[in-house]
Amino acid sequence: IKNDGTLWVWGYNTLGNLGDGTVVPKSSPIQISGTSWNVIACGQHHAAAIKTDGTLWAWGYNDYGQLGDGTIVSKSSPIQISGTSWSKISCGVFHTTAIKNDGTLWVWGINNYGQLGDGTPFSRSSPIQIPGTSWSKISCGYYHTAAIKNDGTLWVWGYNYYGQLGDGTIATKSSPVQIPGTSWSKIACGIYHTAAIKNDGTLWVWGYNNYGQLGDGTAVHKSSPIQIPGNTWNDIAYGQHHAAAIKNDGTLWAWGYGGNGQIGDGTTVSKSSPIQIPGTS
Repeated sequence: IKNDGTLWVWGYNTLGNLGDGTVVPKSSPIQISGTSWNVIACGQHHAAAIKTDGTLWAWGYNDYGQLGDGTIVSKSSPIQISGTSWSKISCGVFHTTAIKNDGTLWVWGINNYGQLGDGTPFSRSSPIQIPGTSWSKISCGYYHTAAIKNDGTLWVWGYNYYGQLGDGTIATKSSPVQIPGTSWSKIACGIYHTAAIKNDGTLWVWGYNNYGQLGDGTAVHKSSPIQIPGNTWNDIAYGQHHAAAIKNDGTLWAWGYGGNGQIGDGTTVSKSSPIQIPGTS
């Protein structure tokens, strides 16, 4: 999204992922209709975006109802989802979550591992509400979800085979469970792992770790949060098997799988501990 509110897309498009009304891949940015786009999120083959008026739009693959329009028919152009007060959005591989201005949390799509958090195994093609009215941040992994409330509590649910929920078990959960602590501020989910930052700038990670994507210097999975050294972490993002984080001083750090150069350090070597990317400040 540009400062003028225009939305631009490119890449794989066989399932209408780009929302330009075609199924033709694009190797350069093309504009999607409208000039008031505000927030955007991508799943594996679908996308969802919120406009400045609070309306929510979705497009792409829809076999599991992840678009939220009440159907399982894929769409190659944006379609509006019910409601006009949406504020935050996150997409998993085949599910979607969103928060409204009133702090309510809504979920839809596939639910085979309880990733919707409604206590059932049933997929949903329309948004359903998760209990509570004080949700503030949301992030989706492949088959799990994590969210933070206004009081700084962190809640997780869904697939947990690798400990990605962080509750000390590897048991899947279909309803939100709380992770210890009350000062969580930011959250990011990878494919089977999770990271979160607290108000004090500490960074905590848990889940799948075969490629060192937790950044703790090992390749051992963790089912409870462990701290990464430092207390000036400001933001975090996860790819499929790697992570990137920014510190308060503007430096950029990365770790995890690097076989395709995704660490950004000029090599194709995986890293199990954070390394600073040159030229970042």
